[in-house]
Amino acid sequence: MSGFSDEPNLIIAFSGRKHGNMSLYYGETSEALNNRRAFLSSLGIDHRDLVCARQVHGDNIRYVTEDDKGAGASAYGGSIADTDGFITDRKNLPIAIFTADCPSIFIYDPSLPAIGLLHCGWRSSRLRIASKAVRLMQKEFNSNPKDLYAGFGSGIRGCCYRVSEDFSGYFTEGLIRRSGQLYLDLTEVNTWELLACGVKKENIYPPQACTFCHNDEFFSFRKEGPACGRMLSVMMIK
Repeated sequence: MSGFSDEPNLIIAFSGRKHGNMSLYYGETSEALNNRRAFLSSLGIDHRDLVCARQVHGDNIRYVTEDDKGAGASAYGGSIADTDGFITDRKNLPIAIFTADCPSIFIYDPSLPAIGLLHCGWRSSRLRIASKAVRLMQKEFNSNPKDLYAGFGSGIRGCCYRVSEDFSGYFTEGLIRRSGQLYLDLTEVNTWELLACGVKKENIYPPQACTFCHNDEFFSFRKEGPACGRMLSVMMIK
């Protein structure tokens, strides 16, 4: 997450396959809590404080506070229901999103500070969850989009994400036609969405790799199927 990962009052991280499955619901879950504990403790985060969502590929975004600390940290059923994004301005409150091809988006307002973290599969992207998050940060924190930084966790890219022709009616950006097939790049879709909201191009940082291409490094739902593990995106203000 080059560009703002070295901010002294911010923790931001994205796990990989080597860190193990982070989901308490998907994939092989027997070691998930231990995986979370090991990964988060290396960042200075207590895994018991994690705020998790039951993601539904929608556009609901929750402003979380200390009352939400630990939601879903120890059991999937305790996760915040029907939610695909969090924003907060509270310190020592780690927010989490789980992915296996869908990109996550990290949003940072250094002036407050405040943060946002989103799960951006195609359905959430079609619902414009990124611009909804920016507007919510404007409403709750008086954030100026020009001051925001945004970075992507690794997800499937346009090189590999083949979609049906219906998608040409869903998106105006991020579509690639190659050898008679249609491909979608959700990073491009959401980058244009952020730009349209007023986030500066130089403040947007693309993901490092495609999860499908680099399945040895990342879990990939498209390549492995529903039983694959999940990566953890986490963000916290210190």
